[in-house]
Amino acid sequence: MSFARKYAIWFKRILPSPFSIALLLTCIVFFVAWYNSEQSASHLLKEWQEGLWNSNLLAFAFQMMLMLVLGYTLALTHFFERIINTIIHPIKTNAQAAGLVALTTIIVALFNWGLGLIFGAIIVRKIGENFTLRKLELNYPLIGASGYVGLMVWHGGISGSALAKAAENNHIQQITQNSTLPDHISFSETVFSTMNLVTTVLLLLILPGVAYVLGRISKTQIPSIQTVKKEEKVESLSEGAERLDTSKIIGKLVGIIGVVTAVYLAISARNNLGFINPNYINFCLLSLNLMFHQNIRRFLQSVDQAIQGASGILIQFPLYFGILALMQSGGLIESISQGFITLSNTFTLPIYTFISAGIVNIFVPSGGGQWALQGPIILDAANQLNVPLPKIILALAYGDQITNMLQPFWALPLLSITGLKAKEILPYSLLFMLVGILIFISVLIRF
Repeated sequence: MSFARKYAIWFKRILPSPFSIALLLTCIVFFVAWYNSEQSASHLLKEWQEGLWNSNLLAFAFQMMLMLVLGYTLALTHFFERIINTIIHPIKTNAQAAGLVALTTIIVALFNWGLGLIFGAIIVRKIGENFTLRKLELNYPLIGASGYVGLMVWHGGISGSALAKAAENNHIQQITQNSTLPDHISFSETVFSTMNLVTTVLLLLILPGVAYVLGRISKTQIPSIQTVKKEEKVESLSEGAERLDTSKIIGKLVGIIGVVTAVYLAISARNNLGFINPNYINFCLLSLNLMFHQNIRRFLQSVDQAIQGASGILIQFPLYFGILALMQSGGLIESISQGFITLSNTFTLPIYTFISAGIVNIFVPSGGGQWALQGPIILDAANQLNVPLPKIILALAYGDQITNMLQPFWALPLLSITGLKAKEILPYSLLFMLVGILIFISVLIRF
């Protein structure tokens, strides 16, 4: 038995479910926060309970659930199925499948993390179905990990939370309370900087190559992935209000209006990509669903089928909101960041920021939340040590995204759509993470 095979089997045996991991992290963070701070246990428990139901964060959770459901529902349309089948039809080997999935997912995720998340999950599922029908051998968990790799590159793209917030007017001075700093850091200095463009090229070249090599050497078998069940064609009813549900016109009309509106908003933005947010993505997904589904009833049937996959996010999001509240109240994020900063100099600060951001992301898997808490600390340190602010922001972004390959929370949509388990994809996602660490640290040292 090969080392890779033994490694995968061992990892599957020791890894609990994502929900168990969230509960374990909750206990660990509570006791560490209690030990680290002067807050009483009762106060921390109160902060934890209130954090579970933070209304702003719950709104974000609903956005993510809706994105999953609408993305999966769109995959059930005949139009989308034909597009994906056209892309994957020439693929005949496990290595080709792994490389293609990694490459396309990275490209989409660099444009928008939400689209990358859903696209990766859907193309993995379709490849599994395609190889099952053609009786071709496949390492389905490896393909699943390749479809998740977009979450390791997204924060350096145009939808990166820290990069987008830093580009807002007066944001830097507002969060640091330091008028000597620039009021904002534009995309030209972060997303489109030489350092980040080099990083992006390396990721696009190396990660799909690694996926291809893993596809060549890993064990394969003919998968048994059932084709997503399509509802039978619904006959038009001749009378009553139900005729509207089976009409082929009203849903498509509203969908077309929605798509036209989305295009208008994009044109009106005039190269300002800040309009691309979860609400905009969900609006586009809803409009496309209405336009491409046969009728309203068929759309609602697909929603019923897709919504089952939202259960993991629904139950786990509040747990991580509680962990975030504990870390904030107990001063853990500041302690982690300050600990690394104390050991830093001009050369090492970006590297230590990268490492600390990766650690914090395990406990707070939210790029926007992490920037709000950790951003002011690293900006102040960079200012004191004369480290370029764009570089330190990118260091945090790279660290935040890299440990998504270890933290299975954001993999929940992919796991739901593909039918895989976290312990099946993590042996491979960890290998991608190690390669990514080498790329990011090398770039931070070089630039």
